[in-house]
Amino acid sequence: MGPARVTLPGRYVTVAPLDPISHAESLWEGCGGAANAELWDWMWDGPFPDRASFDEQLTAKARSEDPLFSAYIETANGRAVGLGSFMRIDDKNRVIEVGSLMFGRAMQRTRASTEAMYLMAKYVFEELRYRRYEWKCNALNEPSRRTALRLGFTFEGIFRQHMIVKGKNRDTAWFAMLDGEWPARKAEFERWLDSANFDEAGIQKTRLTQAN
Repeated sequence: MGPARVTLPGRYVTVAPLDPISHAESLWEGCGGAANAELWDWMWDGPFPDRASFDEQLTAKARSEDPLFSAYIETANGRAVGLGSFMRIDDKNRVIEVGSLMFGRAMQRTRASTEAMYLMAKYVFEELRYRRYEWKCNALNEPSRRTALRLGFTFEGIFRQHMIVKGKNRDTAWFAMLDGEWPARKAEFERWLDSANFDEAGIQKTRLTQAN
């Protein structure tokens, strides 16, 4: 059974099927236009300087089956603040990748961004019962590599000259999390996400520390 267009509610964010109509306005504000062009530097597509091209790609993503896109809806205000997908879905071998992650400025370095990744991983391991959960990125994308390790993915190596993206070579850094590792990862996610881990200003008291 592959992933479905499901809603995964959390404390700070909800992972929901991408709706190009109801989510477009807030996603455009947080991710589109010239002011947000650099957010797309490591992405397959973009940037989208005009609203028409942004809406067109959002509609295409909403229709796609693989990648299968979701929007990230902030609980506090009900606004879409980012999107991401399950991709390279291999139901036979129970392997799946999380990718095409676009966190708008309002989502970056927040509890919502971490919780979104927790909710997706939990769905993969506990609902789909998959064995392997992958994260891949351009080997030069240091922020993405650090995030993968922080979230509990294990670095597995570099695929050299793996592909050409936007006319440039991409060496790809591969990371993965396995089903046997999930219980420990889950416990650390839930410890970090607990409201007791944050002070009155919303600052974390302890870091998310996943063993790799």
